[in-house]
Amino acid sequence: MNPDNLTDLLQKGFRVTLGATSAFVESLQDSEKRDENLSKMQSDFGKLTEEWADKGAVTELEARNFVDTLWTQQAQSANSETTAAGDATVTTSAESVADPDVQADVEALTAQLAALRAELENLKSSDSNG
Repeated sequence: MNPDNLTDLLQKGFRVTLGATSAFVESLQDSEKRDENLSKMQSDFGKLTEEWADKGAVTELEARNFVDTLWTQQAQSANSETTAAGDATVTTSAESVADPDVQADVEALTAQLAALRAELENLKSSDSNG
């Protein structure tokens, strides 16, 4: 198998999983989205997979932009603290400000993502064996 194809396949699998997870979260939050997603699942699964891949790509981009923004803000904050303090040493400490419910949701979604990846791998291996 060509490494580029493997990379593309893994990236698409990741994006499909990310999009499916995003759709799942939207379904939990909005009953109309839930009904819409269920009706889509009963129709063309290939089309739904493509939609999930697109949604995953957008979510990935949004997450990357969010992280880049945080890094930029952190760098600017550290730079301004250094400038303001002159030669003085600045000590900062990080504290978790996440709501325990949010942390539990993130952990649950991470577990679902891992399960979806494992299922995708099982499907790929069963397709290549059969």
